Amino acid sequence: MKNNSTNNARIIYEYTTYLKDAKRQDDSTIDGALKSINRYEECTGYIDFKKFRAKHAIAFKKHLMGKKSAVTGDNLSKATVLTATRHLKAFFQYLVTQKGYRAKVNYSDIEYFNLSEKDTRIANAKRKRSVATVEQVVQTLEGMPDSTDIEKRNRALIAFVILTGARDGAVASAKIEHIDLVEQSFYQDARYVKTKFSKTFTSYFFPVGELPLRILTEWIDYLVQELGFKQNSPLFPKTKLAHNANQQFEAVGLLEEHWSNTTPIRKAFVQAFEAAGLPYFNPHSFRNTLVRLGERLCRTPEDFKAWSQNLGHESVLTSFYSYGDVPDYRQAELLRKLAKPAENTSPDMEEQFKQFMQFQQMMGNK
Repeated sequence: MKNNSTNNARIIYEYTTYLKDAKRQDDSTIDGALKSINRYEECTGYIDFKKFRAKHAIAFKKHLMGKKSAVTGDNLSKATVLTATRHLKAFFQYLVTQKGYRAKVNYSDIEYFNLSEKDTRIANAKRKRSVATVEQVVQTLEGMPDSTDIEKRNRALIAFVILTGARDGAVASAKIEHIDLVEQSFYQDARYVKTKFSKTFTSYFFPVGELPLRILTEWIDYLVQELGFKQNSPLFPKTKLAHNANQQFEAVGLLEEHWSNTTPIRKAFVQAFEAAGLPYFNPHSFRNTLVRLGERLCRTPEDFKAWSQNLGHESVLTSFYSYGDVPDYRQAELLRKLAKPAENTSPDMEEQFKQFMQFQQMMGNK
């Protein structure tokens, strides 16, 4: 191995430790940063990071702008390019604080990773999201088969996500004991459940109708009574594979083990919505579904605060900014309503609105 590759490998390892232990980032976030760094190394021929100059940042941006996506075949999106350049900017800002790099890397050269204002605006523009309605989710559940163990599991999986709004990592790592059917809650214990930022909190089931709750209740009863699972067993066990007569692997049941990743969850969603004749809605999009439901049902700031906390958000503003896009039809309704004389607004709502507008202004200045 070349000496420069050895130096790069060492500092990348140290940077990974820094992101994990100092910045407390999760594995998926770190993987994204490392992927961007690898792209940079491929672009520059794996030169030693100590030799970094502005020209390398400029060449990297040009390289990304012309690179094709392995998934779509089109050029990488501006959002992808922006994410990669921000990863590299953060990485080199870390390097200039490290022994052996302080005198080698010019801090001003790192600024050349910035995209143009135009490209940055395009990358940050909010796109119209495809969000399922609760009615569409229920329709999908009604049409899903539940004859085999795997079919029962996949049906309960979708019911669980719409009931809790849980992220797929939390779903894959949840245990039976984390569900309280009496309290109708999911205790997301970060010691065992993979939550964002390793935060422990309780999600109470959202009011999305009787069917999802019934499906989940019957599923847990089936796991315990029919399959003999224990309380510390996975809520959604992985598929058991075996060789068929043609010596090919096929699904034959369930293993009392957790999924190692979230790919099977997304596959179950794809199959379910395809069978229902609906477009694909990914697991995370159910959080948008629930925020929109909350916008319809919540009557006071306190209502929406509780709704937001149930999604694991510490601030209502997170729900508004990250998930609360107003759909086109609702936007038209609200504008027509605003043309009429306004009713008195409560002081609490005025304060929430003031905070939201300040937050929007702050984000716009970044």
